[in-house]
Amino acid sequence: MATAAIPQEKLAGPELIDPAQETSCCIVGAGPGGMMLALLLARAGVKVTLLEAHKDFDREFRGDTLHPSILEILDRMGLAERLHQLPHNKIYGPTFQSSGVSFSPIDFRRLKTKFPYIMLLPQTKFLEFLAAEGKKYPTFRLRMVANVGQLIESEHGVEGVRYRSTAGWHEVRAPLTIGADGRFSKVRQLAGFEPVKTSPPMDILWFQLPHLPGDEHSDRVMGGFGNGRLLAVFDRIDYWQIGYVFPKGQYQQVRSAGLEAFRKSIVEIEPDFAKHVEALREWHQCSLLSVESSRCLVWYKPGLLVIGDAAHVMSPVGGVGINYAVQDAVVAANVLTEPLRNGRVRVEDLAEVQRQREWPTRVMQAIQSAMQTRMIASVLQTQGTLRIPWIVRFLFKIPILRDVPARVLAFGVRRVRLQAAD
Repeated sequence: MATAAIPQEKLAGPELIDPAQETSCCIVGAGPGGMMLALLLARAGVKVTLLEAHKDFDREFRGDTLHPSILEILDRMGLAERLHQLPHNKIYGPTFQSSGVSFSPIDFRRLKTKFPYIMLLPQTKFLEFLAAEGKKYPTFRLRMVANVGQLIESEHGVEGVRYRSTAGWHEVRAPLTIGADGRFSKVRQLAGFEPVKTSPPMDILWFQLPHLPGDEHSDRVMGGFGNGRLLAVFDRIDYWQIGYVFPKGQYQQVRSAGLEAFRKSIVEIEPDFAKHVEALREWHQCSLLSVESSRCLVWYKPGLLVIGDAAHVMSPVGGVGINYAVQDAVVAANVLTEPLRNGRVRVEDLAEVQRQREWPTRVMQAIQSAMQTRMIASVLQTQGTLRIPWIVRFLFKIPILRDVPARVLAFGVRRVRLQAAD
């Protein structure tokens, strides 16, 4: 049962160490969605306070794919060129290998866009880049180590939050509070929003393997499968980022088999990694990602809105989570900038954000679910090698069939555009 928000007159706990801070919009969570929204509002002259529970942006695992949709938005903001000056890699599509046969169903280079690729950039660097931009605006305020514990509510709705720092308790008062604090959202819990959850039939172990002399760099996501396992390989310039996909609930089985069996399983799928896997010596080198998908039926209440993973957790299939969080932020900025400037945000404005973003989210989650249950699940249930049917390889040679998945993956179900760059 979600914890109900506590009315202001019943707030309990340590005394505030300073007077309540006033702002036009309080955003909780400095991930891609929260950070992008804070920057867009600050650029538009809206006073915004961004609260982040951690001391920095470095996490054990964070997605690092920036799709063409995001790059177009950043280009509209005049930031894409400078972002590309950071060390990064480009992905032009996936390539799957099985039984010695390569299959490349998607090629982003066929898209009509200035950025026909997915940019691979550590999310830490991306967030630091956006934060540095935000700090150029006097209306942007970022508070790190700000752990939200309560919503401030009155008969009019949510009026801000109470958060704890290393020094003590603080309050931020705002006409609008936005929860962008991820899949385990505290704001969502406090608001009493219960997401409808699904459990995709897979889990993923993420780990790194070193680049070795003689390795060739790749501009594609490489994938291979066999013996009920799927391997996704990303070239991170100085190392290989690996996703080892297996049926949900089998982590203890994978681990109890031992590291040697784990290394052998990797090499069976990708023989070229025979030397690389020697770098795997401890299980703590791997991070387990329990794959989930969910969405809230309602994203708002008076004075409060949730976006990104707080509103809808996307499966990692297609790596669209960051893309959808940023698109949520852009739509929220498009809809809410003027009401925030005028000091009056109506429930109808918040409902409009959900109206524009809910349908694309539901469609994408349906696509992901179909891929998980019909394709990935069948791969994970197959022992031995798996051959890609010739009819599948043939159909993806037809331009229209090849281009539609690329467009959906690159831009989402509905292409989002920033209405105003300033």
